[in-house]
Amino acid sequence: MKSKAGGVPASYRLAVVSRVCAAVLGGYLLAALSSVCLTLLLPIPRADAVLSGMMASFVFYLLAVLWCFACRTAWQAWFGLLLPSLVLALVAGSAYWVALP
Repeated sequence: MKSKAGGVPASYRLAVVSRVCAAVLGGYLLAALSSVCLTLLLPIPRADAVLSGMMASFVFYLLAVLWCFACRTAWQAWFGLLLPSLVLALVAGSAYWVALP
């Protein structure tokens, strides 16, 4: 039986692997940072803010995975995840340092 995978170029395979890595790793990073930002910034009791942030992180992870496979290139997928992650990291860091006693 002849394999159909032999006709697929290596560059395409690497692009798919890069998108999968972006979806898994970049999506986790984006979800974790969004959870931290929501926990620090929501004006509700701390326990409720943590639960809300954790529940919202699942939505952010889903959107990140969808984004990775909707982009035209793997570079655009990585850039589209790392730029918001950088912004969320800056927001979380500044909110943390402002909240210190």
